[in-house]
Amino acid sequence: MQARTITTAGISVALLAVSAWFTVPLGPVPFTLQTMVLAMLPAALDRKTACAAVAVYLLVGGIGVPVFSGFGAGAGVLAGPTGGYLWGFLLGMLAATTIVRALSGRLSRFAASLAGDIAMLLIAYACGTLQFMMVASLDAASALMLAVVPFVVPDLVKLVVGARVGCAVARARATRP
Repeated sequence: MQARTITTAGISVALLAVSAWFTVPLGPVPFTLQTMVLAMLPAALDRKTACAAVAVYLLVGGIGVPVFSGFGAGAGVLAGPTGGYLWGFLLGMLAATTIVRALSGRLSRFAASLAGDIAMLLIAYACGTLQFMMVASLDAASALMLAVVPFVVPDLVKLVVGARVGCAVARARATRP
């Protein structure tokens, strides 16, 4: 990797950490700004860098650096009730960057990014809900009502904002030597 790519990934990891610290507890799953930062990445970065940033974020948090919501850290967070959402971010980023690449040239960068971001969000919701159900011993309806339904509208707004910002970053990066 080039120094510029490593720096870009590092900045992305830092943005994910800072966005997780803006936490509003809404019950068992907190409201954070992570979704907005995650939505920026497929628009602004290539697949390898975006996925590496999310993977490093999970690794750093998993080894104990307090980068998760509420300054959480450790393998216990990743294995806990909300850990599936975190794992889902990585799987979702793989899907989002694949979709952005596939739709580039056919749709605007914003539309392609938004399509990828929606797929990422759905994957994160699915992974998170499954783990939440298992750890909290809940049925699907209860888990969805607690951990997904309250977040759908705010998350969609964060996706639109994140995709817009990501597109602006991509334009700025393209004009830079």
